[in-house]
Amino acid sequence: MRLGTGEILIILVIALLVFGPNKIPQLGDALGRGIRNFKKATNEVDAPAEPTTQVSAALPAAKPAMPFHQNQAERSKETEVVRA
Repeated sequence: MRLGTGEILIILVIALLVFGPNKIPQLGDALGRGIRNFKKATNEVDAPAEPTTQVSAALPAAKPAMPFHQNQAERSKETEVVRA
């Protein structure tokens, strides 16, 4: 399903009738800017991100993970303290 020269000419004549001769260049310009911005955005996604600074030294050390039953026991103790 390819467009031939005749079909393209018919589409251009219809666009000229619908939008008028003054609006066609503005539409082409807007379409070109949109395609350019789309290409720029896709290239930015492909480019590697800038290296980030290490913040691990600024963060406090994490508590080691506990089994569920120990964690549940701690939570029940905390709620007893809050209720008292």
